[in-house]
Amino acid sequence: MTMSSAIVRLALAVLACSTTVAAAAQVRSGAELYARACAACHGADGRGLDASQLGFEVPVPDFTDCDFAVREPDSDWAAIVHLGGPARGFDRLMPAFGEALTDEEIERVLAHVRTFCRDDRWPRGELNVPRALFTEKAYPEDEAVITTTIVTEGRNALQHEFLWEQRFGPLNQIEIGVPLARADLGEPRGRESGTGDLAVGVKHTMGHSLERGTIWSIGGELVLPTGDEAKGFGSGTTIFEPFVMLGKLLPRDSFFQLHAFVELPASDEREDELGLRLALGRTWTKGRFGRAWTPMIEVLAARELRGGAETNYDLVPQLQVTLNARQHVMANVGIRVPATNRSERTTELVFYLLWDWFDGGVLEGW
Repeated sequence: MTMSSAIVRLALAVLACSTTVAAAAQVRSGAELYARACAACHGADGRGLDASQLGFEVPVPDFTDCDFAVREPDSDWAAIVHLGGPARGFDRLMPAFGEALTDEEIERVLAHVRTFCRDDRWPRGELNVPRALFTEKAYPEDEAVITTTIVTEGRNALQHEFLWEQRFGPLNQIEIGVPLARADLGEPRGRESGTGDLAVGVKHTMGHSLERGTIWSIGGELVLPTGDEAKGFGSGTTIFEPFVMLGKLLPRDSFFQLHAFVELPASDEREDELGLRLALGRTWTKGRFGRAWTPMIEVLAARELRGGAETNYDLVPQLQVTLNARQHVMANVGIRVPATNRSERTTELVFYLLWDWFDGGVLEGW
């Protein structure tokens, strides 16, 4: 090989390498990365191709459907892009891109995917912070929750509350709560069971901002006297409860929640009551995308709106944990400890099981 031919070959190799690097460097935007890595299945417009085009029957999500697209935080989407569908209990046909794309490129792709939902009324999933035992969330949600309360002092009592929450539209939610109780009523009645007062509520999100990390809502709940008052399972009167809720994202996966309400009973035999609930928590994950653990502390305050009334305070340390890979089935356990007026109020063990039913069946995603 002559010196001149070697130089020509070297120049051609350098030119080819430079062309490859230049081509790679040109793929900078999320739209370009999406077109190269995602559009073959999800479509250039984000609506997803149908089975006849894809060659398989597993449905592909429609990113333009805001009801679907905004509910989950970027961290959940990133887990699926990095590790593939099984990372969140979905089909293996969703491949893993963690070795093909850098973290920064995946962030760009997700930012582009977010643009397919063009209705900014829908709050982002990052604002849907973990649910505390008593402090309700400002975020409108589709959840089923079974909460069990066990009185650990004095006469034994056990109460279950089944709560069904359903979102409608981008900003609204309706909920129905049905309590069931079993208690030791003393001699000669012994232990008896019964239903408590049925509660129906509605919630409307007034404002939200991912940039500021805030969401706030107002609403009201109507508690109907359907419980057995003679057994202590019902109040014996209708109660209207207007409320306001606030959620705030804090640094390092921490958050703060506020829930303020007023109980307004229809009967003059019961006093109006003001309540305030505060929750502070932080989420840790196993590895980068694994099981989530969220310790929280709640402060509960309640005071009757009459002269000379005392304010009762409770502290509720607790721990929520996700149970399955999809992280839409969760458990939380805590202890409600009276901080004031302890001679008349008892400590309670409280825990719940939560199913975010919009994300799939309770047996899916494990």
